[in-house]
Amino acid sequence: MTRRLLVSATLLAASTLASAQIGRVAWLAGCWSLSSGERSVDEQWMAPRVASMQGMSRTVRGDKLVAYEFVMLRERGELLDYEVSPSAQARTVFTSTSITDSSVVFENLQHDFPQRVAYRRNGDQLLAWIEGPRNGQMRRIEYPYQRVACPQ
Repeated sequence: MTRRLLVSATLLAASTLASAQIGRVAWLAGCWSLSSGERSVDEQWMAPRVASMQGMSRTVRGDKLVAYEFVMLRERGELLDYEVSPSAQARTVFTSTSITDSSVVFENLQHDFPQRVAYRRNGDQLLAWIEGPRNGQMRRIEYPYQRVACPQ
């Protein structure tokens, strides 16, 4: 009986440790938006559940949808996988290289561009960026989001 309790406690501890990684990026949950001229980008993340989070974004220029993407964020051991399906492009997986209580960086050096996807939260502001080599030079594109109420 004692052995059975020990095994159950060990499995529960391992499960809690794994779920702790997705919990460290729970601050992504909610709605984020940025506007620049006629262009606006909205990003929305569901709260963590079952060691995963789902996100989506859309970019609108004027009254036209110009880009969208769906993201599945999942635990893989002590790492997080960022699986993104952008509009008109193949699905790509990036793996976490750094996770803190206010930032996360994902990387896939085999991908053309971007090779890195990152988020850093500061209160109600979220700086997201993508970076990597493009046309022989390192390029970084930033998305300075502001937290907004999620649409009903």
